[in-house]
Order: sequence, then structure tokens, then C-alpha cells
Amino acid sequence: MVDALYTNSSPLPNYNMPNATVQPPSFFEECKVIPAGPMIYVSAQAINIVLGLPANVMVLWLLRRNKADFTTSDIFILNLAILDTFFCLMSPVDLLNRLLLNHATVWQVQSVAYGIKDGSPLLLTCICLDRYLAVLHPITFTRFRGQKHRIICAEVLMVIIISYAISYAAGAVKDFHRVFSIMILTIFSIMVFCNLSILWALKRSGPGRDEMHPVKKKAFNMVLIILAIIVFHYFPPVILFPFQNYFSPLVFKCYVHHIAFAFMDLSSSVQPLLYLSRMVRLPCFPTDTVSDTSAKSITVN
Repeated sequence: MVDALYTNSSPLPNYNMPNATVQPPSFFEECKVIPAGPMIYVSAQAINIVLGLPANVMVLWLLRRNKADFTTSDIFILNLAILDTFFCLMSPVDLLNRLLLNHATVWQVQSVAYGIKDGSPLLLTCICLDRYLAVLHPITFTRFRGQKHRIICAEVLMVIIISYAISYAAGAVKDFHRVFSIMILTIFSIMVFCNLSILWALKRSGPGRDEMHPVKKKAFNMVLIILAIIVFHYFPPVILFPFQNYFSPLVFKCYVHHIAFAFMDLSSSVQPLLYLSRMVRLPCFPTDTVSDTSAKSITVN
């Protein structure tokens, strides 16, 4: 029974879209042998409702209030917060449908939210690239410092992400597991490379110095935290999904996939909370690091 359900589901193990003519088993019923995965997933969605939604709304409010002082990364943070707010708003619908309704039409609508969440790391990648340019290629960064290029880039990415989500919900993406695995591996690799490069650049002491400048040390610690969060959220699907065939269908569907996506979905809460924590207690960087704007962009997420 479980094998048949798995075979008929989307190749990517992210939140199956059941056939509208067949009533699928309930969320816990199909995984009653391995309930830990669904329980962890439900807990992650509950956290997004309680913490993620108000945190993202607060980020949007702060960005709107401080739009005159936008850093170079804030346009990407704004769009990421919009997508995360939508995903958190859909979390109660997700839980209601999984635990009570189990309705095919709701699954179809909810799949748009899943597709948006799958694509939102593209914006996070742009944030990492922006910081990378600010620290390691300041001349190039200064040349493209204006918001025009970033606004165009953010708008293009939003179109791509929304198109991706609609295509996923419509079932138009073939071999979805392979597509997602390649996409998330590429995104993860770029983010890790950018942050490791920033850490390496900040770690180097200036001429005649044996210790890191206190300002650089703060930036170094912040980027280290960001890197740890990126690994925490995106490493599970990166390391597990390519080895899908090594797991039994039941274990992969009810344990591996739910836990991996729970880690990834929690980024909708952790990222805005990190941004808010830095906005509240971090003073502006002096201009002797790279530039005031680039330093601010390094220290927020």
C-alpha cells in the first residue's frame, strides 16, 4: 500500500499531491509505522506559525520604515521576507489539511507554497553573493552599488520562483526530485563558498597586526553564525536526497523527507529572527572595513 502511494506520488518527496479522484490516507496514517518524521514536521510548522509569521511581518515593517537607508542586500531581504511571510501564512492551512481535512484541492493550493519555499533560497544566495562582492571585490561592488541592478535581479528571481511554484503545483515539472536536488545543491554550494570566502578575508589581519580588528571580529562572528545556519537548514536535503534509492520508500517518505524539509522550513523563522537581532543591537560599522553599506550588509541576514 505504502509503496504504491509512493510510486504514484511526485518523484520529489516534498509533500505529495494526491490524485483528485482518490482520497489519500491521512498524514499520520500513511506513516504510522514511523511517526517521528511527521511529528517533527508538524512541530516545525507550529514554530513557523508562532515565531516565523510575526518575525517576518516585523522585518517587512522595519524595512518599510527604513527604506531610505536600504543597504545593498535589503532588496533581497525584503523579497525573501515576503515569500517567507506567505509560506508562514499557509502553515496553518498545511497543518489543518494534513491533520483534519486531507482535501485534494487544498493540497493543490498548498503545493504553491511548497514550490515558493523550495525556490526562496535563490534570494538568500543573492544576499551571500552581494556580501561576497562587498568584501572580496569592493571595486566591482562599488561599480554596481546602485539598487537598480538588484531590483531587476530580485524581480526576475521572483518571477522565476512563482513560475516554478505554479509549475510544481500543476505537476508540470518532470523528474522533480532530480531538479530539486540539483537546484538545492547548487544554491548550497554557492552560499557556502561565499561565506567561507568572506570568513577567510576577514580572518586575515591587517599589515603589522597580530590580532583581528574588533569590527572585523564582529563581522567574522556574524558570518560564521550565518554559515552555521545555512548548513543547519540546507545540508540535510543536500546530503540525503541524492541517496534516495538507498532508503526504503517507507523510510524515505515518512522519515527522511519530513525531517529534511522540517529543517529547511524552519529557515522561515530563523532568518528573520537573526535579522531582527542584528537590527536591534548592532551599531553601524565604521567606514574602515570595506564601506559602511557593505559592512551593514555583511552583518545582517
